[in-house]
Formats: sequence, C-alpha cells, structure tokens
Amino acid sequence: MKGWSLKIKVTLVYTLFMTLLTCVSLGLLFSLSSQEILESVQKELEDRVYDSTEEISVKKEKLVPDRDFYNLEDGVYLSLYDMDGNFLFGRIPYGFQEKAEFSEGQIQTVGKEENKWYVFDVKYHPGAFQDVYIRGICSVSHAESGIKTVRRVAVILLPLLVLFMGGAGYFFIGRTLWPVKQITETVRSIQKDRDLSKRVGLSHGKDEICEMANTFDDMLTQIEDTVQREKQFTSDVSHELRMPAAVILAQCEELLEEENLTDNQRIQLCRIQKKAAEMSNMISSLLFLSRADQGRQMLTKELVNISELTEMSALEMGLLAEKEQIHLQTDIQENLYAKVDESLYIRMLINLLSNAIAYHREHGYIKVSLFRIENRIVGKIEDNGQGISQEDLPHIWERFYRADRARTQGNHSGLGLPMVKWIAEAHGGKIQVESCLGRGTCFTFWLPTEENGEKK
Repeated sequence: MKGWSLKIKVTLVYTLFMTLLTCVSLGLLFSLSSQEILESVQKELEDRVYDSTEEISVKKEKLVPDRDFYNLEDGVYLSLYDMDGNFLFGRIPYGFQEKAEFSEGQIQTVGKEENKWYVFDVKYHPGAFQDVYIRGICSVSHAESGIKTVRRVAVILLPLLVLFMGGAGYFFIGRTLWPVKQITETVRSIQKDRDLSKRVGLSHGKDEICEMANTFDDMLTQIEDTVQREKQFTSDVSHELRMPAAVILAQCEELLEEENLTDNQRIQLCRIQKKAAEMSNMISSLLFLSRADQGRQMLTKELVNISELTEMSALEMGLLAEKEQIHLQTDIQENLYAKVDESLYIRMLINLLSNAIAYHREHGYIKVSLFRIENRIVGKIEDNGQGISQEDLPHIWERFYRADRARTQGNHSGLGLPMVKWIAEAHGGKIQVESCLGRGTCFTFWLPTEENGEKK
C-alpha cells in the first residue's frame, strides 16, 4: 500500500470499517429478528387456540364448532380431540404426520428441520360435555423460510452495498482531500516555474485543511519577500561595486603605461589588475543572474548558424588551451540552425570551455561536439581532466559552490555553471553532466530546433 494515494487508503479503510459494521449489524439484526419472529409465531398460536374456545358450543349433548373454527388464521390449524386422543373434528396441516403427546399449556416443537411445527394444546371443558383437547398447529419452517429468504437477499445485496459505500466514500473523500491536491499542484507549479508569487488561494474556511492552506500561503508570502529582498540586495551591491572595479582597472592600465615603474611595482600592479578583472567578471555574472532571477534578462533570439558560433568559440578558446598544453578538437556537424541569443550562446560555450581548461590534466584533451538528433541539437564538451566527485556533482549548479579541489584553481568564482544552466533552460533546452573523479567530465546540452530548421 506504500504506492497508493491517501484517497484510496482512506477509502479502503472506510469501506472495510463500514462493511464490518454492516455485517455485525445485520448479524445482530437477523439473530434478534429471527427470535422475535418465532416468539411472535408462538404468541399468535397461543392466542388463536385460546380464542377458539369461544367457537365451540354444545348442542343436544354434541360439540358443534363454528365456521370460524375451520378458518386458517395467522397460519394456525385448529383441531379437537377427546381425552383418549381421538380426533373429533378440525383441520390438520398437510404433511403433518407427527404423533405428539398432549401437553396442556406448553408449546412443543416437533418434526425435522425442513418440516418443523409448533404444537400447542389446551384442555377445555365445554359445559356438560366431557373434557376435550384443543390443539393448534402452525409451521415453524414457513416462518424460518421467510427469515432465510431475507438473509439470502441480504447476502446478495451486501456486495452491492459494499461497492456503493466504496464509491460514495471515494467520491466524498476525494472532495474532502481536494484542497490537499490543490496545495500539492501549487507546490509543483512553483517548483516547475520557480514562481513564488503563486498561491493556493482556498476560501477562508474554519477547517484544518483551509487553515493549513492559508498558513502555507502566508509562508510563501514571507519567502517571496525574503527572496525579493535578497535579489534586490544582490543587484544593488553589484551595481555599486561595478564602478569601483572599473575605476581600479582603468587606474591600473594607466599606471602600467608609465615607463619609470620599477619591476616590483609593475608586478604588484599586474596582480591588482588581475584581481580587479576577476572581481569585475564576478560582478558582471552577479548582475546577469540577478536580472535573470527578476525576469529582466532579455533574450534576443535569431535563427543563426550555431555550427559557426560553436566553431568560432572553440577556435577562440583553443589559443588558451594551447598555452596550457591541452589539445582541443572539434566534431561539429555543419549548417545547424536554431533560434538562439547569439551572445548568450557564445557565453555558455565559453564558460563550459574555460571550466574544462581550468581543471585540466597535463597534456590532456578537450573535445567539442555538435550534432542534430531529430528535432534537437545536441552539444557536448568532454575532457579528461580532474573530474568531479559524486558528492560534489549535485551541487555544481549552485551559486558560488566549488569543490575543495576546485578552490585552488585560480579565478573561478562558482557562478559560471549556474549561468550556463540558466542560458540552456531559457532557450527551452537543458543541460546535464557526467563525471568521474580523476577521469574527466562531459557536459551535454540540448537545444530545440524547428522542423526543417536546418538550412542548406
């Protein structure tokens, strides 16, 4: 039952409970009702026999019964016997062949299960005539057959009743749990669209689920406010730091043009310039991601030859790879076209290639591949560098995250891969990574392309 929904589980528990309750109730009802019916039959038998004394009279020293004595009332057959047990007159039911001893004032049960009878005898003294016995007989089997018929009907209707209870329970439980489903769908929508402005929006009820939904909406409001303040803070700080970093770089360039600098001064200025450039790049990345978070990073998509863009980016980064003694090779299918933002696509490739170069192995290689599969363009950046551990792999898309091994690798701030992921997803694609520590890494990205989008 682990994989079943809560609605089904509650419905099953409800149905089982109601079925058990119905069975117990019917069992008690049938037990009590059968006893009541049999007692009612016995009471009717006694009353009919006692009432029949008024239907017998003596005329000319003979017993004369009224017509009513022969009537079959309440299923009771009446008959009259002398004290020796000889039948005088009356009616005996068909099939009654039992010879029961006369027992005044007591109900006897005679016969077998399928043909059982109640017998009740009363001694009667009709005036000057000798005493006689009035015997009443009624069928027990007939009364019990009615009970059995009701039981059979109940057994037939019980499965239908169970199905009805299960269906009704499933419907009403579903209606009850509908707000929970709405909460779940809202959470999934927020996760998918990354839109914290969405709310469950249930009506202001007083039940627990409505209170939970309203609490959840309040929590989302607080989280959204916190995230917005954080985004605004990042954007404001980046803007404020952008100008000082630009001034430092400009001053460094101006000072390095001086001819009277000593070698030590020039070395120190170069270090400052390098760190200022790293700071400027980091600030630029922060601004980019901040605008992306706020939905202000615009994309200008055009149908371009991304085969050429990929080749151009690989040639540009190939010069840097040669300095690090890395062999960069390409396997790019020609004339692949897609609607992309040219500058952002190039930035994605540059970030991936610079990442591969930064964590290279001596005399290693980097392979850039680009090809089309059906209506998707697939790109791969493979290397045999240091690789990424399985513990670090899920976190590489987080901002400022760098594995311990990567922290010693120069000027990487941990913002490049989050930018790459955003660019791929902003173009309707996705990116994934496969890596093994000490053996290398492979980044694979997919971009959609229109049918017949390849120009020839």
